Amino acid sequence: MEHDVALITTLAAAFGFALIFGFIAERLKVPALVGYLLAGIVIGPATPGFVADISTASQLSEIGVMLLMFGVGLHFSMDDLLSVKRIALPGAVVQMSLATVLGLGIGLWWGWSMGAALIFGLSLSCASTVVLLKALESRGILESMNGRIAVGWLVVEDLATVLILVLLPPLAGVLGGSGPADGAAPLWQTIGRTLLEVAAFIALMLIVGRRALPWLLWQVARTGSRELFTLAVIAAAISIAYGAAQLFSVSFALGAFFAGTVMRNSEFSHRAAEESLPLRDAFSVLFFVSVGMLFDPAILLEQPLQVLAVVAIIIIGKSIAALGLVLALRYPLNTALTVAASLAQIGEFSFILAGLGLSLGLFSTEGMSLVLAGALISIALNPFVFAAVEPIRQWALRYSALARNLESREDPYAQLPMSTERKYLEGQVVLVGYGRVGRRIAEAMQEMDIPHVIVEQNREQVETLRKTGKAAVSGNAAEPAVLIQAHIAHAAMLVIATPDAINLRQMADTARTLNPGIEIVLRTHNEDESELLRKEGIGTVFLGEEELAHGMTKHVLQRFAPRPVTAAA
Repeated sequence: MEHDVALITTLAAAFGFALIFGFIAERLKVPALVGYLLAGIVIGPATPGFVADISTASQLSEIGVMLLMFGVGLHFSMDDLLSVKRIALPGAVVQMSLATVLGLGIGLWWGWSMGAALIFGLSLSCASTVVLLKALESRGILESMNGRIAVGWLVVEDLATVLILVLLPPLAGVLGGSGPADGAAPLWQTIGRTLLEVAAFIALMLIVGRRALPWLLWQVARTGSRELFTLAVIAAAISIAYGAAQLFSVSFALGAFFAGTVMRNSEFSHRAAEESLPLRDAFSVLFFVSVGMLFDPAILLEQPLQVLAVVAIIIIGKSIAALGLVLALRYPLNTALTVAASLAQIGEFSFILAGLGLSLGLFSTEGMSLVLAGALISIALNPFVFAAVEPIRQWALRYSALARNLESREDPYAQLPMSTERKYLEGQVVLVGYGRVGRRIAEAMQEMDIPHVIVEQNREQVETLRKTGKAAVSGNAAEPAVLIQAHIAHAAMLVIATPDAINLRQMADTARTLNPGIEIVLRTHNEDESELLRKEGIGTVFLGEEELAHGMTKHVLQRFAPRPVTAAA
């Protein structure tokens, strides 16, 4: 009996070559994503030898897009975005606009149509969240203020790109492609209908989905079956994406994104993310492989100047725009350089946009190859761009007075107001970090009327604290000037409530130098690190797991402790 094994052959080739090239990429200290794209090139039609089934790979990549967007929605936090909204929102919008204009201009200069040039510019404007997260994690700065700003910036870019994905199909006809706008209905009616359909879908998800999905997960979780729970998560993601496309004419990507955002509200969101992660990773690999299959390596030899121009826009143009915007918003040079390095690459959303343009007849395979070339080169170079941030900063601070002024520019929230009460300036507690742990400590001290000064990197958070009458200073507590502004020299205690393992010792050393007798209390998530800190005698160390076990043990012992026997009267 003959069997059609196109699907099995495509899967075997895609996963096999992705593993080989991904492993090689990681060994070369390059993101594995580059290896996945190279695997797609190898099994694509542009290279000799085995050629995988493109139509099968295309459908598999659609599932990859769904699960990729579902993961983005599952980890999307409005609170994280709002915490950096004053820099992330205007910065991302202006930077995307500038990058789009650069791409649009160069596309028109090359003789492309308006639609193709616009798709090209939009594809170059959005950076890869996946690449950024891996870069920040590898440098241990994901939880830092600079890391949060960079991630918030890219979240705004992702949301803007989602909106573009919604509006692009109805505008395709006007831009010279094949789309709904080619019909008899006027453009404003087409766009209005599209926005109404999207609004109806979002309303349905927020009203019904927010209640139905958590209830469904709870019912499945009660069965105790891990397989059923994983199946429920994946079925919800793909079914909602498919239903959104069929009933509301919404893209698979948008449907899956909102499925993730709604599921995030469930108490099982962490488990849903954990259980779906292997399948999301697998199909994400297939997505990148299928994108690589569309790339024609010959373009590197045939159009080297065009490729160089694309890379220049991505790495130089976007970085300079971001650098200027962050500095214009009065953030220090270090933050500006970190954000600039974060945006010096493009990735998954660029592929999705370019692929949509290709399907709508707006974009050409030549343009797609240029976008892919820009992505491959910029992602491969991104680790080196990040590595250059600190040397560039040190060089600028050494030889440029302007750079020194930008790094230490006056910040109204970097020092306590002159009107601060004396109780906050002597014998107080200096609390570093106002996250989930720091906030609870501050609330407890407030109830006990214990004077304290909060040190927090988030300027917007400090501004909010100041408005409520709390003593707060903006800045990185690893810098002596920041602790000096918190009057650490006369403080009774330093409480480090942020899990910043890199700067923790520097904070403690600075505090001890300025105040040898100060008591230091700190937290850690790592058992080995807690042992080292205790041996060094830095201060009183609290390990999260230990405190949780202590609290639970105390509750159990109180419940089952023998009760005293009372003598009979």
